[in-house]
Amino acid sequence: MQVDLSKYDNSWFNPGQGIIVRTIWHFTNTIFFTNGLFPFSGFKVFLLKIFGAQIGRGVVVKPRVNVKYPWNLSIGENTWIGEGVWIDNLAKVSIGANCCLSQGVLLLCGNHNYRRETFDLMVGEIILEDGVWIGANSIVPGNSVCQTHSVLSLQSVAPVKMEPYMIYRGNPAVSVKKRV
Repeated sequence: MQVDLSKYDNSWFNPGQGIIVRTIWHFTNTIFFTNGLFPFSGFKVFLLKIFGAQIGRGVVVKPRVNVKYPWNLSIGENTWIGEGVWIDNLAKVSIGANCCLSQGVLLLCGNHNYRRETFDLMVGEIILEDGVWIGANSIVPGNSVCQTHSVLSLQSVAPVKMEPYMIYRGNPAVSVKKRV
């Protein structure tokens, strides 16, 4: 059975940089970010800025962090990006000041439309406002807004909108109590 690949067209998607910059970033990301043997956060912040990320002061980037496209990333001051975080930012990802992305967090801007035979790519931005805490091994999908000081607890999947100062838990996450 031969598959007609002509109907699988995601040419509309623009990653924001050409193939040369994307290739250089791929190797930079592999050597300095996803590699657990390079713990120097300040140098990683420097590299992110060189590749177009907007990064505030006091940002910590732990080992084994994977960033798809740094030119689609902004991070406010005093934010912590924990070990093993994957920022799959096919679209803009905005992380506010004083946020915490715990170990193993996935920020996933892309998905595929399983209802279509062509499995079309779908992308959406992610916004984490100031003071947001995303718990270990949690997932934030595209088109999500985590409002100021909201919390997504351990191994949860964020809803499209998290209200300010609320704690969310589960899959899909629901608010369980007020953050005091």
